[in-house]
Amino acid sequence: MARDPVKSARRAALRAHRREVSATRDRSADDRALAQHVTRLVDELGLGPGAVVTSYAAVPGEPPTTALNAGLAAHGIRVLLPITLADLDLDWHDAADPDASPLGKDAVHLADLVLAPGLAVDPTGTRFGQGGGCYDKALPRRRPGTPVVLVLHPEELLGADDEPLPREPHDQPVDAVVTADGVTDLGVSPWRRTPRA
Repeated sequence: MARDPVKSARRAALRAHRREVSATRDRSADDRALAQHVTRLVDELGLGPGAVVTSYAAVPGEPPTTALNAGLAAHGIRVLLPITLADLDLDWHDAADPDASPLGKDAVHLADLVLAPGLAVDPTGTRFGQGGGCYDKALPRRRPGTPVVLVLHPEELLGADDEPLPREPHDQPVDAVVTADGVTDLGVSPWRRTPRA
């Protein structure tokens, strides 16, 4: 399938922006701040021991997730991390499993909250990822009403005056963004008012 040149150019610009931004960030401070904000968020959502949250292991340049993932585990929350498959779909494994045994693509259905990576998001909840479509394939398998929160650097949350990100029918919107500055509800759905089972 041919790549959309407009999306490709936008993605290249966002990647360059991320390199600039990440070079100026204090990773240790961001790691602690993200962990605190996510802990408050799971408390607000009523997620405690036994709840399931999908997260990921950040790569260089991405907002750090080490303290965030450790904080979730310390809260008694089961953390699932993605395994990228050859077809760019996602399987999952338990972060506490030293063998990283695959749980199956449908394990995302267990999640009470999805924390997802990305390059940017606009005020309508349009998420821009790395271009593989992994999360666009995985997110439809989550339970209805399960919120998706994007983890970004503060400078990657676009404002109303920025050019909107292009959205295609298969693109999965996100409900909120967490950065080192806090959580921003994008108003896409009433996810904070949805009772969790």
